[in-house]
Amino acid sequence: MIASRDVSEVIREARALHRDGVDASCSGRHREAMRLLRRARGMAESVNPVDPDIRLEWLVTRIRLSSTLSALMADTAGLTAGLTGLDEVRLLIEDVADPLLRAELSGSVGHNRGLLLLNAGLLEEGVAVLDQALAHEEWRLAAADEPVPALVEPIVKTLRSRGTAHTNLGSITQARQDLSRAVALATEHGLVHLAADASHALGRLELRIGDVPAALRRYENSERAYRDLGLDVPPLLGLHRAQALLVAGLADEAGDQLDRVLPELRADRGVATGELADVELSRAVAAYMTGDLDLAREMASAARQRMRRWGCETCVANATLIGWRVDTELALRSGRVPRSLPARVLAFADSLPVPRLAEQAALARMLAVRLEVRRGDLDAAERVLDGVPRPGRLTAIDHRMLRRLCRAELATARGDRSAALAEARAGLAELDHVRDRMGGLELLSGTALHGRELTELAVHLVLEEGDARRLFAWLERTRAQTYRYEPVTRVDNPQLAELIAEVRSLTQSIHKAHHDGHPTGSLRTRRAERLRKANQIGWHSGRWGSPRPMAKLGEVVAQLGARALVSFASSEDDLVAVVVVDGDVRVVRLGSAGAAAESARMLNADLNALAPDHLPDALVRVLSTSAHKQADRLDAQLVSPLVDLVGDRDLVVVPTGALYAVPWGVLPTLHARPIVVVPSATAWLAAERGQWRRDGRTVLVRGPGLPAAVGEIAKLGAHYSSAALLSGEAATVAAVLSTSDDAEIAHFAAHGVHEPENALFSRLELTDGPLYAHELANLPHPPRQVVLAACELALNRIRPGDEPLGFASALLASGSQMVVAPVSRVGDQASAATMDYYHRRLAAGAQPALALADAIAVDPLRRPFVCLGSGQN
Repeated sequence: MIASRDVSEVIREARALHRDGVDASCSGRHREAMRLLRRARGMAESVNPVDPDIRLEWLVTRIRLSSTLSALMADTAGLTAGLTGLDEVRLLIEDVADPLLRAELSGSVGHNRGLLLLNAGLLEEGVAVLDQALAHEEWRLAAADEPVPALVEPIVKTLRSRGTAHTNLGSITQARQDLSRAVALATEHGLVHLAADASHALGRLELRIGDVPAALRRYENSERAYRDLGLDVPPLLGLHRAQALLVAGLADEAGDQLDRVLPELRADRGVATGELADVELSRAVAAYMTGDLDLAREMASAARQRMRRWGCETCVANATLIGWRVDTELALRSGRVPRSLPARVLAFADSLPVPRLAEQAALARMLAVRLEVRRGDLDAAERVLDGVPRPGRLTAIDHRMLRRLCRAELATARGDRSAALAEARAGLAELDHVRDRMGGLELLSGTALHGRELTELAVHLVLEEGDARRLFAWLERTRAQTYRYEPVTRVDNPQLAELIAEVRSLTQSIHKAHHDGHPTGSLRTRRAERLRKANQIGWHSGRWGSPRPMAKLGEVVAQLGARALVSFASSEDDLVAVVVVDGDVRVVRLGSAGAAAESARMLNADLNALAPDHLPDALVRVLSTSAHKQADRLDAQLVSPLVDLVGDRDLVVVPTGALYAVPWGVLPTLHARPIVVVPSATAWLAAERGQWRRDGRTVLVRGPGLPAAVGEIAKLGAHYSSAALLSGEAATVAAVLSTSDDAEIAHFAAHGVHEPENALFSRLELTDGPLYAHELANLPHPPRQVVLAACELALNRIRPGDEPLGFASALLASGSQMVVAPVSRVGDQASAATMDYYHRRLAAGAQPALALADAIAVDPLRRPFVCLGSGQN
């Protein structure tokens, strides 16, 4: 027989191994954790003490060890093995006489059992088990003399788990009660890391009810709390942030988030199978939304295999659905739908248990509807669609849009255009409700992705009708919806300001290291990470107010006066222009949209190559010839067919897609013609109706590194009775922002960089570092006219729905009424000459669009400027 003292030593060693195993598990070292826990359990089972006190200590050690081990076993051996192990542990608890100790152990084992059920998708069963666990934990706390953190901690954890389950069940009130109480209890008792966990879970709840900015704020606060505590940020936080971005339609950004999480999880052999599968599934969704169907299929297949091993039926169904969506999309694109495909999709839908997977079954049936419509079996499509229930209060927006699309496509196939357009109109109204809750400019612009197919169908139907007035209204309804929102007063975000300051400092450090011949790799890596972080904060730090009403044709006609509006649009590869002149509206067909886009890209490339100040004459002649050729092609396709309608009128141009990069003054027919470029007629009306002050302040800024522009702003200042001149050491970011607030004109002669993947971080280089679009747009009263005598800063990243996003468009959306900027590179000397001419004409009383047209006409190929927003003052 082993002596009591030796038995106690064995028990203490087993407990130490248990602690080490838990630490290994929390650090993601799953194999090491299992090895340590099995060894600890073996040690505990090697003895059988008879002394009552030692036997109780031994029994409690066995229970805790076996509970932890059973919970971890489920990830490798399956759910059944984990639950069986916990059932055996519950039998051991019956031998514990002390009621408080029995309550503690029952609560702990019940919590582990509940988590296993939740992770397997058995939500109702999991909640019931967690209810019992919480009752044990609450009773134990109530029996204590005072609520110490050790007694509160298990309650917080169970509340968080149950709140998450309620979130997934759609029980919003119960979820918010549980999670809010968890945050409050954890905060009150100094359990900061648990408060961060519960706040993270509240973010998922906010996302569930569609409040994406609130969800992102919760995730940001949780991440900051983890870092402040010196803890690793859970990879699942990155997953959930990506899922919020998917709801907002920012599929590219979500994919980037997940691509950073995936390698970390795949390299960690101890990571839970379900967690990795969740990330792969979300990556599949992001790939599907961006049209990368091969990646979507690959990721969905990997997720499905892992989820089958894990035993989560809901997860397997979600992954399988992505595969069916890819198959459906490929069939629809090809126009050839195999006879068996709709039947196989329906068979999958019928195999899903209802009501637990009713939403997945409905989505599969909608895929079958689209396939049957394309095959021409409209009666079959209608029968299937009748079986799709109406969406509930919490139904995701992409599900709602797909149902509207099915109904619209079926109505179109039956020849009922009015019903199809009514579905499109109702669907876009639902999308508006989602957009109204978004915060940052990126979120506002991204939501259009969800309505892309519905929008394309509506525009196609109206275009086929040939009703120009109706097409004008639908284009306003479907494009550039971001610009319908009123700017609101500034929202300060100290953390964002700190990050931007750090990026600015790192940029200067990179320049200095490069100048000194030192390595810059680590500095660039940190700068990129800080930029990503700043962009994340920008997603939920919005400052947009209520939506404006869409522009009515009568309002546009009245504001145009003697001018003409040309709104370009495309349907499939057909490019058209809607022309508004003297109250009349016409549709003009302009041929291939792809051909026009290619000419625009080639012209932009030629102008970029032609930009440097001191090119050899022979090269200038070659590049000029090529640029003229592309300009002539664009002129012949886009402008010549409109001449009989627009005559020599000033123009308001609404581009589409690649046409945003066209410098219109380069086209021969538009030589010296005043032109304003706008994202929509609604945005143009808002800019035109703004208040202009002839006596407002003019600010002239010169950044570093512009030898041809030395003295330029002093020369420009001579055109005005008074102007604030900032150059040299005075041209700091803080001074420029302070002086530009509420200015009438803010002119920047500075090098600029367009960031196509992160447009709000397009920047102007000032004396102490870059000035970002984020900062200028976030002024309480942005300058009414901004002149960017810098490279490419009129360029935009064009999102679905013709949502332009860039330096200039951010300023327009934030309250500036006009931006003058180049759409391609421009040489320093050419820029200086253009701006001198422009300001001289402006100061003499010319309207801005006319002043710019005259300045461009001197040398169009070297002066690729456009006037954005309003062209009058």
